[in-house]
Amino acid sequence: MNRNGPVALVFHTLFLAFLLAPILIVCVVAFTSQGYLSLPTEGLSLRWFRAIGDNPEFARAFRDSLLLGAVSSTIAVAFSVPAALAIARHQFRGREAITALFLSPLMVPHIVLGIAFLRFFTQIGLGGTFAGLVLSHVVIILPFALRLILAASTGMDRSIENAAASLGATSWTTFRRVTLPLILPGVASGWVLAFINSFDEVTMTVFIASPETTTLPVRLFLYIQDNIDPLVAAVSASLIFMTVAAMLVLDRLYGLERLLVGRGQE
Repeated sequence: MNRNGPVALVFHTLFLAFLLAPILIVCVVAFTSQGYLSLPTEGLSLRWFRAIGDNPEFARAFRDSLLLGAVSSTIAVAFSVPAALAIARHQFRGREAITALFLSPLMVPHIVLGIAFLRFFTQIGLGGTFAGLVLSHVVIILPFALRLILAASTGMDRSIENAAASLGATSWTTFRRVTLPLILPGVASGWVLAFINSFDEVTMTVFIASPETTTLPVRLFLYIQDNIDPLVAAVSASLIFMTVAAMLVLDRLYGLERLLVGRGQE
């Protein structure tokens, strides 16, 4: 087995440090005791983490972001699964055009989508509503879910489905017991990627959100327009800690490799 040499190890170390440096800096700044962004800091304190509790709008925005991401990602995956299976298995007129249509939101700037959705939702009475946010987020995250589910569907061995059908399984039973488990890594990866993009979306959402339906990224964007203090770093650090904790728990209970790659632990 070939091993990485000293140069490769140094390069990989520097590359990882380059990727992790912004995250680590944000986490360090969040613990400052001063009233402004400072690094290095003169002392460590939980002052700005306690300040999050004094701003309930951040907790409300975080809850709305979680709900929005979960709902929109689930809907996007629900549409992506049949679309991916149809595109991967069948040759029909307009197949390439339909595929391009599903992936087209990747090519449209989000600021353009935001203005278009604002105009459209205002005319149909969905302006500033949670339903409007869900519909707009489904449009922009569907390509991410579709691409991963399509990749999993393209490489699937259909002989297993044929074997199930030959044994008397109905179409729904075959899909539930055979097809879905085979493409589950793609479905899970697509859902996670769609959720991340929905949770992180701010450019388009700022045009559609209202005071009652403000997501966390939009709330942070509005906050830093008038305030320059470590509270934003504390909120970001809290999200990082919760993400790491969620990944550790998921890996402990189910296994990230099993969920996202499809291989069980040896």
